[in-house]
Amino acid sequence: MKPLLPMVFLMISNIFMTFAWYGHLKYKSTPLFTVILISWLIAFAEYCFQVPANRIGHSYYSAVQLKTIQECITLVVFAIFSIYYLGENWKWNHAVGFVLLVAASFFIFKK
Repeated sequence: MKPLLPMVFLMISNIFMTFAWYGHLKYKSTPLFTVILISWLIAFAEYCFQVPANRIGHSYYSAVQLKTIQECITLVVFAIFSIYYLGENWKWNHAVGFVLLVAASFFIFKK
């Protein structure tokens, strides 16, 4: 169960990160300074999960493996976010690119 905890924390962290980095795109009339402050507050919450995820995860995974897990989670979270929150269309080339990135992670975990 403990090896899964970093993945859960990384999922939560990535949800916060995605909103901190891209959530403001829906509010283009909001002043940039305000958006930056709000993004920093959201990013603080993200770090509260990211740092423990890596600290705990490094007991089970190498740093390269942790980064690969994080990137795969980021792709899934961002795909869902861009479709449902930003209302962007999902295209076939996005799917192919994501599949290739996930396929690349296979080699990171290959012993």
